[in-house]
Amino acid sequence: MNLPATGRRVLVSGASRGLGRAVAHAFAANGDRVAVHYNSRRTEAGSTLASLPGEGHVLVGGDVSDPAGARRVAEEAFAGLGGVDVLVNNAAVNVRHPLPETPYEEWAAQWQQHAAVNLLATANLSHLAGRRMIEQGTGGRIVNVGSRGAFRGEPDHPAYGATKAAVHALGQSLAVSLGPYGIGVASVAPGFFETERVAARLEGAEGAAIRAQSPFGRVADAEEIAAAVRWLASPEAEWASGTVLDVNGASYLRT
Repeated sequence: MNLPATGRRVLVSGASRGLGRAVAHAFAANGDRVAVHYNSRRTEAGSTLASLPGEGHVLVGGDVSDPAGARRVAEEAFAGLGGVDVLVNNAAVNVRHPLPETPYEEWAAQWQQHAAVNLLATANLSHLAGRRMIEQGTGGRIVNVGSRGAFRGEPDHPAYGATKAAVHALGQSLAVSLGPYGIGVASVAPGFFETERVAARLEGAEGAAIRAQSPFGRVADAEEIAAAVRWLASPEAEWASGTVLDVNGASYLRT
């Protein structure tokens, strides 16, 4: 398969800010063209788009947790880019809902939302992009953003941890399914990394405790995670298909 090292067509879900923005920048800086997806943060997504180096990038909006919405987003991205070579499934929700203090109705709603965004949107976008890559006949890459929480447990965010574990499993299943078409599928499992959304948690005693989880005494920045995503999407990373790559600064070690 002839997957180029640059000039690729890349769809990044959830790219209005944070890690998605860093991933979009990493690919654009590599000479790729990026479809920047957003759901509700249109202004922030526009800022991401405007800041990308290079030309030919596009903005696509829609609710990927809805199957019809995911189809519209994918089709708009493919039309804007002229196809797709790389899909990065980054869109996610992570809302606190510990069982002992969460009413049942809220608990059930959180599980529905986490499953719809974190898992089902990933599955549906992967189907849409994977089928398009097969039709193109030039191979491709799908990279899923998972989480360290899939392995160590998330008592305050159980649906997040569970759906990220399912994302890892989905990626491994698709790696076997799509390998014959030259399509590599892999996941990254980040530890704690700094974004606008979690900035408040990095203050005071909680922030010190979070930093102490790693022997480096810090958390990652989004660019470090984005660099791992970009490598997994590269032609050189074909043999890493099926992997779940820990990017957590030795804050959680699994065997």
